[in-house]
Amino acid sequence: MRIDVIRPEELGTAEVTAWRAMQRATPHLANPFLSPDFVIAMGEVSTGARVAVISEGSGPVGFFPFERHSGGVGTALGAWVSLCQGVVHAPGAEFGAQALLRGCGLHVWEFGCMVAGQPWFQPFEVLRQEAVVLDLADGYPAYLEGLRERSPKFLKSTLYKERKLGRDAGELTFDFAVRDEEQFRLLRRWKSEQYLRMGRPDRFGRPWVVELAERLHAIDTADFAGPLSMLYCDGRPVAGHFGLRSDTTLVGWFPAYDPAFARYSPGLIQHLRMAEAAAAAGIRSMDLGVGTGSEYKEALRSRGEPVTEGCVRRRSAGAAAHWLRSAPVRRVRQFILDTPALYGAADRAMKRYGGLRTRMRTR
Repeated sequence: MRIDVIRPEELGTAEVTAWRAMQRATPHLANPFLSPDFVIAMGEVSTGARVAVISEGSGPVGFFPFERHSGGVGTALGAWVSLCQGVVHAPGAEFGAQALLRGCGLHVWEFGCMVAGQPWFQPFEVLRQEAVVLDLADGYPAYLEGLRERSPKFLKSTLYKERKLGRDAGELTFDFAVRDEEQFRLLRRWKSEQYLRMGRPDRFGRPWVVELAERLHAIDTADFAGPLSMLYCDGRPVAGHFGLRSDTTLVGWFPAYDPAFARYSPGLIQHLRMAEAAAAAGIRSMDLGVGTGSEYKEALRSRGEPVTEGCVRRRSAGAAAHWLRSAPVRRVRQFILDTPALYGAADRAMKRYGGLRTRMRTR
């Protein structure tokens, strides 16, 4: 096995073609966060972005995107915003995690949303959760029928609010792929305000995230796109979502809505409209990410897909130093996630903090 570490922009046509063929051959690798398009865009906003091209014989058998930091520490590429990570590989390919890190010049590699089917990383997993998936393979009517059986009260309430919003404020319309930059800025503003209210770090407060999102929104091909979806009431935007799609999978990334319409749950209405439009466009599944603590995601789900968090460390002084810095924090976080009462208390504390920040900001 040969490992060549390159910058994302150094990927040639042959490598990108091989990459896409691997994703098509293994459906669970078809996530757009594992696409070469996301990796190349990350390379344009991060100086530490790298791709390990893993070759055997006459050509590549795998691609391992990662981000290099000081001290030989690596993370998943775009770890702060990425919702799917791992090695994109040919069917039947096998790798050793220690050899992979050694070939990349890393002592440590941290991951937070590992895709399923990566046995070489399994011994290093420390937290296993489930991503919520909406199954659209049989079309939207079949999904809706399943939702009616699984979550009848949720669906009834959402459809009632949809009708009420239409009666109170005007006709509802939906656009699956909006190109308008002003509306994209509006969605980002809504999302930043939501982060503030919830006491969470504002993703769009980082210039590199804004630049990344803008670059991804500009892509619209059969294999990959960054669609901005918007729900309108009498022509006025009331909810939206910016996500990524491959040819088969749409990933929920940044949903937000106008708080003035909160009592109508426009975000839920928008998710149902988006699922309908995605199915009509040939998308087979929508991945909403980890569902822990999210009632609406659990209500919408058809099934769950495992995602894991962990850290691979080589037997080196650099890896030992990293363990001393990070292991206690990781253990506390896992204990909170595994304890519903503590998770609920932490979530309420963050929202109270967010409310305080909002009041101080508006004075």
